[in-house]
Amino acid sequence: MSGVKIREYRDGDFSTVREIFSLGTSEHVPASFVHFLKQPQCQMLLMSTFCALLASSKSFLLPVLAVTLLLAIVCQLVVYNFNNYIEKCCSTDLNSISETYMAPRDACFWVAENEGRVVGMVACRPKDGVPDCLELKRLSVLRSHRGRGVAKKLCQAVADFTRERGYAAVVLHTSVVQTDAQKLYVAMGFRKLREFPEGNLAARLTNFSLFEYRLDLHKDHAAK
Repeated sequence: MSGVKIREYRDGDFSTVREIFSLGTSEHVPASFVHFLKQPQCQMLLMSTFCALLASSKSFLLPVLAVTLLLAIVCQLVVYNFNNYIEKCCSTDLNSISETYMAPRDACFWVAENEGRVVGMVACRPKDGVPDCLELKRLSVLRSHRGRGVAKKLCQAVADFTRERGYAAVVLHTSVVQTDAQKLYVAMGFRKLREFPEGNLAARLTNFSLFEYRLDLHKDHAAK
């Protein structure tokens, strides 16, 4: 994308990158809600509730209202889980970006800047338990600047940094509902290593899976 500059994070970017992260994460709420509705156990619950109330009350309105209420509750639970995740991230690594990503030698945080405005972000740091890899984290681009190659440039910055530091690969985690991100990673040469359930009980009950991807790097690999 012409005019987009990838640069390292500065302290003045703090509020903007946290806002970009929060907005980007919140955008997954509708897709997560739809994912829940597609699960057989969810459809069975809604259908059972509707049929039981219809048979016992002889009223069509009551079961409709009950199912609507259940859907509203589920939607609020999805929103609650995402808000909790955002708050957790903003109180941990995104609360001390310079300390977490800029101070250590083998970690870094970048922003994408267009006409003086920060429109995207990405970070990386060593992956716990995997000494030969750096982990790509916090990739997010403003909706207004997607589809223009910004995310690819940010990912390439991580790949180049990882190679320069002598690590063998970049790894990352993404969720089942982040289909656009998955397409980007595959296009850049990442391969999916495994699929596993997200940690909390609600995610397990709704088959909300996480995917692990890995991009193997070679010293003679040229940037795309």
